[in-house]
Amino acid sequence: MGKLKVDFHTHTSDDPKDYISFSSRELIDRAARLGFDGLAITNHDIVTFSKDLEKYAEERGLLLIPGVEPTLSKKHILLINPDADTIPSLHKLEDLEKIRNSSNLVIAPHPFFPGFKCLGRKLETHLPLFDAIEYSFFYNHLINRNKKALRLAHSSNKPLVGDSDCHNIWQIGTTYTVVEAEKNIPSIVTAVKEGRIEVVTTPLPIVTMARVAVNFALGDRLKIHLRI
Repeated sequence: MGKLKVDFHTHTSDDPKDYISFSSRELIDRAARLGFDGLAITNHDIVTFSKDLEKYAEERGLLLIPGVEPTLSKKHILLINPDADTIPSLHKLEDLEKIRNSSNLVIAPHPFFPGFKCLGRKLETHLPLFDAIEYSFFYNHLINRNKKALRLAHSSNKPLVGDSDCHNIWQIGTTYTVVEAEKNIPSIVTAVKEGRIEVVTTPLPIVTMARVAVNFALGDRLKIHLRI
């Protein structure tokens, strides 16, 4: 087994809900240059994965992992290595019980951030349905909404994964997960479930956080992203 650099939460221009200025191939290129071993593209409500895209990533030394960020009970979750055919049948958080198994991961993304689609208290009431909790890139030394997620992960003995939630291509690499596993999807999934992972993260400057917040608020409306 080796130590693999992985991001489980990213978005690309294939996303039907958010405005993203870069393609899946551009993100793969960037991740490969930064030395990533594994990458999940988790666009909203669709699985962005194909044999061609998988091969493109493989040629660059990158393992592409199927993923999606569906909305269940009006809340965002992350599904890693899902059965794509089951996605349309998922509507409520309780539906996770039907599809969660040893070959996939259910992750709680940015659960305690101030967005109405973040899980918040619903994570605590549905905690047995989740395999891991996310430590998000969006924080600094003064403002850190990850603290409650960190406490809950420790108190419940749930693994903590680090992700970039990449909407701006520069985000990739700010926060990620080191996974002790072989470089294949079953090994990575098992390693996360068993907690053989470590979060690597760098806090953002306050000015960068402000620009990210503007991009999230206005990007979809104006179809632009501020340069950071």
